[in-house]
Amino acid sequence: MFLLSCSGQNEPIRPNIILISVDDMGWSDLGCYGGEISTPNIDKLAINGMRFRSFYNAGKCFPSRAALLTGVYAQDCGYDKTHTNPIRNAVTLGEVLQDAGYATYFSGKHHGIDNPYNRGFQRFYGLIDGAFNHFNPGKQREGEPKPAQKRNDRQWGIDSTIFKPYTPKERDFYSTDYFTNYALDYMEESKMKNEPFFLYLSYTAPHDPLMAWPEDIAKYKGKYDLGYGYIRQQRFEKQKSLGLLDNMITLPEPTHKNWDSLSPIEQEYEASVMEVYAAMVDRIDQNIGRLLAKLDKIGAAENTIILFVSDNGASAEIVDLENDDNSAPLGAMARWTSLRKDWANVANTPFRLYKNHNYEGGINSPLIAYWPNKIKPNTFTNYPGHFIDFMSTFLELSGASYPDVYNGEKITPLRGKSLVAVFKNPDMDREGPLFWEWRGSQAVRLNNWKIVRNGKNSQWDLYNMTNDPTEIQNLAEEKKEKVLELDRIYTEWIIKYR
Repeated sequence: MFLLSCSGQNEPIRPNIILISVDDMGWSDLGCYGGEISTPNIDKLAINGMRFRSFYNAGKCFPSRAALLTGVYAQDCGYDKTHTNPIRNAVTLGEVLQDAGYATYFSGKHHGIDNPYNRGFQRFYGLIDGAFNHFNPGKQREGEPKPAQKRNDRQWGIDSTIFKPYTPKERDFYSTDYFTNYALDYMEESKMKNEPFFLYLSYTAPHDPLMAWPEDIAKYKGKYDLGYGYIRQQRFEKQKSLGLLDNMITLPEPTHKNWDSLSPIEQEYEASVMEVYAAMVDRIDQNIGRLLAKLDKIGAAENTIILFVSDNGASAEIVDLENDDNSAPLGAMARWTSLRKDWANVANTPFRLYKNHNYEGGINSPLIAYWPNKIKPNTFTNYPGHFIDFMSTFLELSGASYPDVYNGEKITPLRGKSLVAVFKNPDMDREGPLFWEWRGSQAVRLNNWKIVRNGKNSQWDLYNMTNDPTEIQNLAEEKKEKVLELDRIYTEWIIKYR
């Protein structure tokens, strides 16, 4: 899989690795996954790489991000219920890759309590904590409105220095732009080192508060005036035309409101919400264009693998702040706006439900894998991957070793599987089950079968994911033995953490 070094020796030229994550973005928001939002740079990666139809997260931001960083389930490293404790019994991608001779960089959102700078990343810039104001995470600056915030004491790190709060001095600060600024600086820094680099670029957009630059919002003026159902159907038809969905797949009944039941004022507001959300995704794509240009500039484009993923499905969560400035324009610094469930239903087309649920709308992430001359262009795979697979994949790519003990702490065995074989053979199957458990919503997938339920006292649903990836035909009554088999597998898994 590796090239020979220029010396002709059997020393592999190990690839640079870039992992890009976004926050609360729906499965269909990207152009290459069916959306109408302008994402030409991400689409270019997809057209020249591989798209996953079934790549799974943990259903919620911080458990997903913990699994991504460690290669184990959130239950293994203490992140299944809270992010307010250190990662335990696990190593991070930064730690194993740095030990293997990689320069390790992290720019963006962590959503934990550990400073990534102390967990294997040689450089770190970004949010250690949860959601924040995209234009100003900290205190009100002179001459500006008060930033809308749930609270302004979010932890922010720049290498070893912690700010609480972080008030940027730069008046052009916007999270997506500045996370990229630092990432580009790190990549320039890597050019001076005779070693490959790993960059984890972790955007908070399009997580609420929905905030975007006015010029980006203006691009989408009027785009959503026809409402939820029209956009959802357009996305579904595009997904089929792209080859992303089989023509036999059925779109579930919508959970969004009937657009015509809204008043003209409500329609105007709802269309404006989606305009801001689209602008945030658009700005992500613009910044990935900057990233690709930097790779070309430093001569690293041909030997860099790029993975792009969302940390969970679009969110139906609602944040209403008592002190919010409702007179401010949607998308502005002074106003916190949430996407809410109607547009989230559209964003997650063709799947059911949203973030915080273990139906596909909550746990199925768009994943794009791009690696010049290694991954065949414009390929799709049905392989059911998971965030726990990133560690195993990067171990194989880098030649790094996974420890049994690290800094005196016993390390959980790897839970994931390398995706490198999938990059070469997209038709391969996964061996063994995958598990989910978040706030009573539980699921197991084994081969083409999936059981899922909302609440421990609820009955399991059973779906054949090959024939019914949109989870419409519940087969639990007619295949009770399969439900019992998967329930037993789930129980054996979860009892280890009780």
